Order: sequence, then C-alpha cells, then structure tokens
Amino acid sequence: MLERIITALVLVAVVLSCMFATTSPYPMMVLMIIAAGVAGYEWFKLMPRKNNNLLKPKAWAFGLLTIVVSVIALYYTDIALLLWIASIISWLFSIHWVKSYPEYDGWYNPILYSVGLILVSAAITSIFDVWQNSPWWLMYLFLLVWGADSGAYFVGRKIGKRKLAPHVSPNKSIEGLFGGVATAILIIVVVESTYLDLTLGQHVLFLMLSILTVFSSVLGDLLESMIKRRAGIKDSGRILPGHGGVLDRIDSLLAAAPVFATGLYVLNLMGVDL
Repeated sequence: MLERIITALVLVAVVLSCMFATTSPYPMMVLMIIAAGVAGYEWFKLMPRKNNNLLKPKAWAFGLLTIVVSVIALYYTDIALLLWIASIISWLFSIHWVKSYPEYDGWYNPILYSVGLILVSAAITSIFDVWQNSPWWLMYLFLLVWGADSGAYFVGRKIGKRKLAPHVSPNKSIEGLFGGVATAILIIVVVESTYLDLTLGQHVLFLMLSILTVFSSVLGDLLESMIKRRAGIKDSGRILPGHGGVLDRIDSLLAAAPVFATGLYVLNLMGVDL
C-alpha cells in the first residue's frame, strides 16, 4: 500500500507540474510522448501473436511507431482530428465487443494493432490539445474521470448487486455506474454554476458532453479489462510500482479524452465560448 501511495504522489506531482508550472508546451509534450511510447509498448504485449520471438524489441518498435504518429498529430491539427474521429468510431464498435464477450471474441485479432495505434495516439493528442486550450479544462477532464471512477467504486462496494459486465470486470456494478455518474454530475454542476457564464442551451450542451465523457471513460476501462482478460494478463505493465502499467492508469482516458476534446472543438465551432 505504501508503495502504491508513493507512486501516486509522484505521478500527481509530475503531471501537475507539467500542467501548471510553466506555459511552455515542451514539458507537457515530453510527458505525452513518453506516455505514448510506453502505452504503445504495453498495448503490443497484450495483442494476439503466434510466438514470443523478439517480443520486447517488437513491442518497443511499436511504442516508437506510436510516438511518431502522436508527434505528427501534435503538430498537425487535421491529423489529430482524424485520429479523434477514428478513435470514437473504434469505441462505438467496442460497445458490441464488450456486450458480447466471452461468447464472441472475433475482435481479438491482428487488427487490434491498428486500433491500439489509433486509440493511444488519439488519447495523447487530445489530452495535449485540451491542456493547450486551458490547463484547467484538462483538470476538469481528470476530475470527471477520477470522480466517476471513485463514485462508482464506493457506491458499488456499498450497495452494488447487479453486475455491469460480469465476464469483463466482475467488480463493476450497475449501481456503481449510477453512483459514478451522480458524482460526475455533482462536479459538473459545481463547475458550471461557479465558473461558466453560458446560456441555458449552452449549459445543456456542456452537460451532455460531460456526461458522454463519463460514459466513455467507463467504456475505456471495460475494453482494457477485456483485452487483458483475453490475453491472460493481469496488468498491462510494471513500470508504475503498485499501479501496474501506463495503460492501467489511462485506460479510462483512452476513450474519454478524444470524446471531450472533440466535443470542445465542436462547441467552439458552434460559437460556445468556454
């Protein structure tokens, strides 16, 4: 437990420093590039393969490819937008995969390499884009995801009875999901009433985006749990003592970040000034 707490404190300190300590984009960009490489490496090790020959070199090569794609998208907004859209489409398909597991696992095939490249790169670039918009918007995204996850955990432990996806993540319950959404709504209401000056229609749009982001975060968690279960692996990696791998820590953000970033982009096109 002590190891887990120390790791969490160090992670929080590093992330918050990159977010708020300077307006220079480079610390945050370097953090995102490192996260992309490690997440790509871990994703490769979860994929179906015929043998383990040269597994680590191939995994690092995939991590490097993920970095290259992410860096290109960081510099070219149009490419980043395409990645976000492709990511959202992939997440829509994953709903069927999660619902039909384990009866159907045809999705566990080499196409997941491309899916992972898209999901990780889209998440990394969207997190960076939200940060560039405002560090406080990225903090809001984190609060939504972490708040929903914490609310789901405590409510699920207390009164959770009906399983949300028993074959994918047995500990998650429908009651926990409602608890997570309720926690997120509390965060949304506080932020909207305290910091945003919007019309009624704009408030509704922002509320819809925030709740959609929360549901996306749950899907991200479920998909990574399902892939790990199918691969027969407990944790995506061991780089974070007491926490597993980078994918284990950002699984919810893999889905939530592109949805939130795309939503902010669309709201801006609609003239909603956040």
